Amino acid sequence: MQLNGRTVLVTGGASGLGRAVVEIVVALGGRAVALDIAVSQHAGSRTSRITDVQGDVTSEEDVSRAIAAATADGARLHGLVNAAGIAVAERVLPREGPQPLAHFMRSIQINLIGTFNVTRLAAAAMAGNEPDASGERGVIVSTASVAAYEGQIGQAAYAASKGGIVSMTLPLAREFARLGIRVVTIAPGTFDTPLLAGLPQAARESLAQQVPFPSRLGRPEEYAALVRHVFENEMLNGEVIRLDGAIRMGPK
Repeated sequence: MQLNGRTVLVTGGASGLGRAVVEIVVALGGRAVALDIAVSQHAGSRTSRITDVQGDVTSEEDVSRAIAAATADGARLHGLVNAAGIAVAERVLPREGPQPLAHFMRSIQINLIGTFNVTRLAAAAMAGNEPDASGERGVIVSTASVAAYEGQIGQAAYAASKGGIVSMTLPLAREFARLGIRVVTIAPGTFDTPLLAGLPQAARESLAQQVPFPSRLGRPEEYAALVRHVFENEMLNGEVIRLDGAIRMGPK
């Protein structure tokens, strides 16, 4: 699927990985609908081919509004990129006592349930598309993390939420195959996004040095470039792709 002339819904589209995807969609002649809880902070630099929708990925009403924006005036939704999420580090048994259950539930709610919520509603919209010559109607790309495989101390909730995204990739691809909708997940390593921006410089440098090659943090545009390739390569389906510079995370 070429992005030129296509409409793609991007969650977390106001910053970081999501914003890089929005920019590449537009650069290639497509239209992006950016759903983000903080979208109003970034709306000033948008173009006419970007529609901002402020909303929560866990809200059926908010996601439905974003899909309605994507399909207004007879337009069709052709792609979804799930890039919204949170990364909170907290031990299960810190000195002050067990981690509050609500903290674990929040990570699962936003990262995993939010991804599922947007996926199910977007897939329903794509199912009504006219198939192309090969029968394809849409493409869904979700975002996991290398923490799904090598979660560090303090990442139990985060790793569980991203592991869920990894685990549902193949079942979704198998189910949506009859509709001509492909499902692929990208598992980034350490990327230079707002999720890491709050770390001290020394911590950021330490993370960068753990990457075998290139020994630096990943760039959002590199994630976006892989998203583009997933859209354009029809044989990519039901797979989780690590984008990590060969990093394997240590215990801490």
